[in-house]
Amino acid sequence: MAKVGYIGLGIMGASIARNLMKAGHELVVHNRSRAIVEQLVSEGATAALTPRQVAEQVEFVFTNLPDSPDVEQVVLGKDGIVEGAHAGLVYIDNSTIKPETARMIAEKLAAVGIDALDAPVSGGDVGAKNGTLTIMVGGPQAAFDRAVPLFQAMGKAWVLVGDGGAGQIAKVCNQIIVGA
Repeated sequence: MAKVGYIGLGIMGASIARNLMKAGHELVVHNRSRAIVEQLVSEGATAALTPRQVAEQVEFVFTNLPDSPDVEQVVLGKDGIVEGAHAGLVYIDNSTIKPETARMIAEKLAAVGIDALDAPVSGGDVGAKNGTLTIMVGGPQAAFDRAVPLFQAMGKAWVLVGDGGAGQIAKVCNQIIVGA
């Protein structure tokens, strides 16, 4: 089992984090509001005070945040994931953000030897709770292959659709089809 970090514990993130723990993965969590962190700690997770502290302790670090600027700040900002990055770390973003932001973050992380996967999810809060999400992934094949056991805990379907940013493009297409 892997040591996993999860940052962004809203309706989707908290449920995904719980499913990762249920699958036997060790979890380190961080969120702006502390109540959900304390709840997950009571369920077996470990708390971290910053995204940097999460990244320093894990093999995989996820984010699930509201928008592109939030993801950029948590990954690249002060005390961000990049400051805690180490060899072998894989960054996975479950947020729905701009494809160009996903590509830029992947390039900046690659420059310090970290693989990044943009992996937005579809299935809503029910899918997150039930572990039946669909996960559309962009990024390197080797990182995707390493992350498959985590995706198995989160969803019913996951697919690598291309390079960095491709997961976000697939999510946009998915939203257009659902909206139609």
